[in-house]
Amino acid sequence: MIGGRGEDRQGRRLKMPRHYQAASGDDLIAWSGVEEKLSLARNYWLATSYPDGRPHVTPVWGAWVADRFYFDGIFTARWARNLAENPAAAIHLESGDEVVIVEGIVDDVVTDQALAEQIIGQWQAKYGRLLPEPAGGMYRLTPRAARAWSRFPDDATKWEFPTE
Repeated sequence: MIGGRGEDRQGRRLKMPRHYQAASGDDLIAWSGVEEKLSLARNYWLATSYPDGRPHVTPVWGAWVADRFYFDGIFTARWARNLAENPAAAIHLESGDEVVIVEGIVDDVVTDQALAEQIIGQWQAKYGRLLPEPAGGMYRLTPRAARAWSRFPDDATKWEFPTE
């Protein structure tokens, strides 16, 4: 959570074409529920762009810790080479019933020991193997926006994150 405000993050209704606006009322999704799904998810679909703009999507393992997505992989992978050219990316959870999409900017970071322990703990609980070395460097997606819904369009919700 950025500044410990994750549960307080206010969403707003996702803007859609008028004929989609069947929603009426305040049935927006709570950020705390989205954050839980991001933390518990086993597989994440990472979307990047080739240098010529074509899309590239691949599944990755990762950990959602403190309003950031941490993932690992080799720098020669197609997605890593794409990120070296254009750090804009998105992740999407596997479930089609409850959609969660997070867009942001990816950088390569070295974490402090406390954060490394949180990442490794979540990784161990989910995967039990191939532990990353966050203190040696890994990828981090910092969100700019997120969207989620489970009863489209009734509860389609969007969140925006401040840029740092």
